[in-house]
Amino acid sequence: MLSAYVPKYREQTNTLTVYIEGDGLAWLSRSQASSDPTPRNPIGLELAIRHPEGAAVYLARPCQYVETGDVMDCRQKYWTNGRFAPEVIEASSQAISVLKQRLGATKLVLVGYSGGAAVAALVAARRNDVVRLVTVAGNLDHRAWTTMHHVPTLDESLNAADEWQALTTIPQRHFVGERDDVVGHVVADSYTARFPPRQRPKVVTIPKFDHVCCWVEQWDSIWGMNPH
Repeated sequence: MLSAYVPKYREQTNTLTVYIEGDGLAWLSRSQASSDPTPRNPIGLELAIRHPEGAAVYLARPCQYVETGDVMDCRQKYWTNGRFAPEVIEASSQAISVLKQRLGATKLVLVGYSGGAAVAALVAARRNDVVRLVTVAGNLDHRAWTTMHHVPTLDESLNAADEWQALTTIPQRHFVGERDDVVGHVVADSYTARFPPRQRPKVVTIPKFDHVCCWVEQWDSIWGMNPH
């Protein structure tokens, strides 16, 4: 089950930017999964609200922002080890197609925050209408990420880094906080290392930023660093 936020645009748009939320409150501790993954601090939503140009919409992750009665239908694996499962990526792509059709768009820019970056990359690898991929503090190689944190592998998930061949033709920009110890450069570098040297996506390190601070406050200027 996926929720979305769509502002009331009066006119159709040629290019639609879709912001995809992070993992949210997936875990209460290293050993206890949450019963509701809705984020307490929805960075992806805040970025979408502050989108500086053109039409933008927001897509939550499975079982975020759902009604109490619908939570019973949610499977915990979709925000734990199966957070990037094939069916999650397919459902996300279908939801994006509905949003695209609703606004009359023909092209997509996908922006993923944290775990939403993996969803954005995996969706982009399966479509032919994505003209740009942007990630913020993105988990683009979950194998590198689980190794870094010494936690169990996401064995029911697809890995964005494995899809590099399908992503070589899509312009990309990946923003990483200098002080981000949640994802950081280790994961971004593991992802870009998959690409041939001349095709490696650009990783931009933002000084003094961490996994949360200060993406929302500075989003307008950061967005200006994207290729056009």
